[in-house]
Amino acid sequence: MTPRKKPAPSSDAEPLPGNVARSAHATLRSYAVGALPILNHLLQRTQLAEILQAYLPQQDRRVSPPPVKVLLALVRNLLVAREPIYGLGAWAARYAPDLLDLAAEELPRLNDDRGGRCLDQLFLADIPSLSLAFATGVVRAFQVELAELHNDSTTITFSGAYSHATAEKRYLGRPTLAITFGHNKDHRPDLKQLLYLLTVSEDGGVPLHFSAKNGNTADDQTHRETWDLLCKLAGRCDFLYVADCKLASRDNLAYLAQRGGRFVTVLPRTRSEDAAFRQRLRAGQVRWQALWDKTDEQGEVCDRFSICDEPAVTAEGYRLLWYHSTHKAELDAATRATQVERALQRLGHLRQKLLAPRTRYRQAEKVQRAVDEILAAGDVADFLRVEVLPREQEHFRQEKRGRPGPETRYVKSVRTRFDLRYEAEPVRMAAESVTDGVFPLVSNAPELTPREVLHSYKRQPTIEKRFAQLKTDFAVAPVYLKEARRIEALLAVYFFALVVEALLERELRQAMQRAGIEALPLYPEGRSCRSPTARRILDLFEDVQRHELHSGNGPPTVMVTQLTPLQRKILKLLGLSRENYGH
Repeated sequence: MTPRKKPAPSSDAEPLPGNVARSAHATLRSYAVGALPILNHLLQRTQLAEILQAYLPQQDRRVSPPPVKVLLALVRNLLVAREPIYGLGAWAARYAPDLLDLAAEELPRLNDDRGGRCLDQLFLADIPSLSLAFATGVVRAFQVELAELHNDSTTITFSGAYSHATAEKRYLGRPTLAITFGHNKDHRPDLKQLLYLLTVSEDGGVPLHFSAKNGNTADDQTHRETWDLLCKLAGRCDFLYVADCKLASRDNLAYLAQRGGRFVTVLPRTRSEDAAFRQRLRAGQVRWQALWDKTDEQGEVCDRFSICDEPAVTAEGYRLLWYHSTHKAELDAATRATQVERALQRLGHLRQKLLAPRTRYRQAEKVQRAVDEILAAGDVADFLRVEVLPREQEHFRQEKRGRPGPETRYVKSVRTRFDLRYEAEPVRMAAESVTDGVFPLVSNAPELTPREVLHSYKRQPTIEKRFAQLKTDFAVAPVYLKEARRIEALLAVYFFALVVEALLERELRQAMQRAGIEALPLYPEGRSCRSPTARRILDLFEDVQRHELHSGNGPPTVMVTQLTPLQRKILKLLGLSRENYGH
């Protein structure tokens, strides 16, 4: 995230409500409407305004606009336009004030300074408790099923130095986060970061819990705290908790199992059980049994799953299920070939450096270290044979200075230079290909069949879609803030926006299913869309406007852009009035 300076204010920077056209006898005001009525309907059902009002610190009533209105404006802005905070006022001025729950006189006060101060208030409001109350209300209002919950994490990457936030501090008694280096999941180890944790429901992928952690926090340290909060949200402990291999530590699994929790996770490659099973595979001692054929939208088989027919358990006694995927086997083989090819190219570049006249690789230890780094980077040490070849080169120089002659004597010196000899090991690569497509799942839920365990894990990518929305639709980076407390509060606002976007998708898809509608023509050229996304829906209503014609002292004449048949159909599915839309 690159912190940028706020643009210098201009003389006409004060936002004006809508676009105004005047004549001698009338005034026409035009406002953007877009999808705000749809979002307001969902926000009202979530009761986010009431929850913010209950948790935010008490404010002076003379403060305008109040923090609740400003924070909700930030949520709407993220959903619709994704403007930075310094552009909040100009963005809001284009919309009808009532759609933002603002009065016309409050619009000029909606600026970046007011937004930053309201983020400070949100930081002081005990964000974990507020988010839990918000999620509880969402579950109750939208009847979200909590039988299966999926957890994962991502990193929010920063480009600035953030030297004032390299360690935890306290602001009015509350700890702030440390923006620092860690295991970066955007593959930018050179940049500082925060860790962003998210848990979503299997029912519609609705985000139900989030937390932000210090940038150097390890994932395996977060699961117990997250699971405890989810127990409070669900009111029980026997929901199925699905997470990646960072959950599969002995302490984490024991913590859940001893408290009545159920889980599905992946066994890490570092475990001895994994090495032992792969050795059996190479020896031809494993038999597979067909389990499930996955088909695409055209009914064609795109993946075949098999399961090892011999039951197994981990060292702790949990169920260990070994699966094989034909599609994953193809990906594993392609990945290995790419890694080997890349390593060969890097070895070639290293060899050119070794043969250069002014090479810096003059010690055998340094050359071997460079080779090891290349092999380790691609995890191809088993598939390449590399030899470091020392070669002596003789050099002669005059014993004394001066012009050489018949009596000139020369002194011989010997320098050791290095060369590389390398080649791929096709036999070893063929032996390793036997293990392609294999992955182990660990669970303590004996009532689940192997196919049910597999399906629960295959639903884990649902949370990756929310991360994709966070970083693409909402463009979480860059962040134009420098205070860690405000960044943490802004991440909470992003969580609220993610929830609303997920609810919009869930409500429309469920309505389509109830109405027997297989697809909607949301793609360009009217092509069908089976699973409408929130972004498509919001873009569809982007051009809707409201026009108010003021003439004389009477009430204005209000006109709203005529809705298309597709827009009216979507409003009907969402249970919104088509006649009053935008009024």
